Amino acid sequence: MAFILMRIAAIVLLLWALADHPYGYYTILRIAVCGVAAYGAYFSKEQKKKEWVWIMGAIAVVFNPIIPIHADKASWGVIDVASAGILFVSILVVKNAHKHGE
Repeated sequence: MAFILMRIAAIVLLLWALADHPYGYYTILRIAVCGVAAYGAYFSKEQKKKEWVWIMGAIAVVFNPIIPIHADKASWGVIDVASAGILFVSILVVKNAHKHGE
């Protein structure tokens, strides 16, 4: 259940990023989304969902706060919406193997 809530929070942050915010918001966004996606890659590996390891890993790389990728606002808007959509789909696909834990 915690991983589902983490992904929902990341989705909200990604969609809220479409509005204008101070630079600090985008730094927090990078940290949060990178962390959720990195954990998602690990979680997917544990479930033997190889394609999701790569998908979540790619999102983690794009949003990594250490070596940021620079793009214009419009490009980031597309990346944010696409990433939010992927995280939403992952809620449906990458589930806890133990139903009692959800």
